[in-house]
Amino acid sequence: MITIILNHEPYDGSDITWNALRLASTLHKNGENVNIFLMNDAVDLARDKTTKPESYDHDLVLMLKKLHSDGVALQACGTCNARCGIFKNEPYFDEKISSTMQVLSDWVSQSKQVLTF
Repeated sequence: MITIILNHEPYDGSDITWNALRLASTLHKNGENVNIFLMNDAVDLARDKTTKPESYDHDLVLMLKKLHSDGVALQACGTCNARCGIFKNEPYFDEKISSTMQVLSDWVSQSKQVLTF
């Protein structure tokens, strides 16, 4: 199992989130069990209200939804929902992904690798 922790605002002018999602997709296609945990401003990635700016080539929310529907485990910090991101307190696209530090702790303990972006 590989756990990827995202912290950055999805559309921050860099390719950090896009590259993390590309890596998660490639690892998953290669047969790895992949977990994605969203923290801090990255929680906006799990909100339908977050839309792709015209200046971006890729819809990062759509990429994340596809990974999730393809079997990549996804959790988003429940506390961060109210504290972080542009859309504080807006719901996640799937209420079941709202999570806790305990889940992240378990994932980290069980993972062979943990990557942060």
